[in-house]
Amino acid sequence: MEISVRELRTILNRVVSKHRDLQTDGFSMESCRGMVGLMDVSSICRLMLQKICQIHSLIGGIFREFDLDKSGCMSSYEMRLALENGGFRLNNKLYQTLVARYADNDIIDFDNFTCCLVKLEAMFKAFQELDRDGTGSVELNIVEVTNIPYIRSCFNLPANHTIASLRNVYS
Repeated sequence: MEISVRELRTILNRVVSKHRDLQTDGFSMESCRGMVGLMDVSSICRLMLQKICQIHSLIGGIFREFDLDKSGCMSSYEMRLALENGGFRLNNKLYQTLVARYADNDIIDFDNFTCCLVKLEAMFKAFQELDRDGTGSVELNIVEVTNIPYIRSCFNLPANHTIASLRNVYS
């Protein structure tokens, strides 16, 4: 069964509302739109419900495991531990950027942690696909950059975009 952005938001908010141990403001349309854009390989803004359940279960498990004080939210330190345990080796500047983006007073709630993890996973996956020789470095031109699903979702570009459509984002 496929679900839309609105259906995803409804499902995620219903599920997290039943888990009193998770602090959350709820998933916004924008965060759900971003998740669908990052995970939807068909570019029709729909996801398989089974995929959503797997991702939610996995992220919920990680969140609970690294919520060391069982407060229902994560400190920046707990988020760092969770990301490192998940294989995301990031420098201090990037961790600080993530905390600035996803934390409120250095506290990361469940919906923000989920959005952060989905975006990181998409970026790492895109990079690994581009780093064919395994050097840890890639060189891209503008056409190649705009063909990366993560970039397309950030700018809401359709799968069949052109450079002109990217320029329109900035004008």
